[in-house]
Amino acid sequence: MSELVMVSPSILAADFSNLENEVKKIEKCADYIHLDVMDGHFVPNLSFGYPVASAIKKISKLPIDVHLMVSNPAQHVEGFAKYNPEIIIVHYEVCNNLYRTLQRIKELGSKAFVAINPHTPVIILDDILESLDGVLVMSVNPGFSGQKFIDRALRKVFMLNGMRKARGLDFEIMVDGGVSPSNASKLIELGADILVMGSAVFKSEDPESVCRAVKNYSKI
Repeated sequence: MSELVMVSPSILAADFSNLENEVKKIEKCADYIHLDVMDGHFVPNLSFGYPVASAIKKISKLPIDVHLMVSNPAQHVEGFAKYNPEIIIVHYEVCNNLYRTLQRIKELGSKAFVAINPHTPVIILDDILESLDGVLVMSVNPGFSGQKFIDRALRKVFMLNGMRKARGLDFEIMVDGGVSPSNASKLIELGADILVMGSAVFKSEDPESVCRAVKNYSKI
């Protein structure tokens, strides 16, 4: 559980024709760079893979978190681990042998997070919370940038924070999808530790100011 709120801008919303410049815009204020890896199967779109992770590591010193929105996440964990991500995220909905995959992520030196889609209830994670470094609450249906925030994600954050406190755990709560300064303060108040922001950062005139505005909200 983090003492301060962290921001992880999603590179999916950046201008890929000028990727280095886009990354420079957020280097002074972001805590991570979020990589949305999509396979066109688990989610409708295709995004990027190892070459983009390699490119990001060459142009930035920011740690990366890798969000595997793929049907076979266990097969890609070792490939992305070569780029020393701080966090690797796999989806509960498609990860067979979830416990083993989480352990492997940790063995490879990354934090192990599990993501849940909007339709997946928080209680389904009850038996594995002790094995997690974090939970990613999807506040949009995965696969597209720029979607509207789904309000019931607020309740999920509240529930996860309650479970964390009741059991004396310290896993982090991350939220991804439609996050912006307009809803960030509520998410932080309810217990979110890491906010993934795509369009709200990279489509703004001043990405750094957006990041800093969110990071200035106080945690309760």
